[in-house]
Amino acid sequence: MAMNIKVDEEKCIGCGRCEEICPAVFHVREATGKSEVIDAEACEFVGCCEAAEENCPVEAITVEE
Repeated sequence: MAMNIKVDEEKCIGCGRCEEICPAVFHVREATGKSEVIDAEACEFVGCCEAAEENCPVEAITVEE
């Protein structure tokens, strides 16, 4: 079952914490300075999406099964 991962660009401050914690799934785009999901399916294998969600200082990440 694929997980549904979203980054709220309105809230995202581009701190890069999610990318540090879970680089297989998140990437901060240089053009926008905002985080984006690059591979939602990787969540199941790397298991770091919840940690990225919990550590986002502005609660911009939502992880749903």
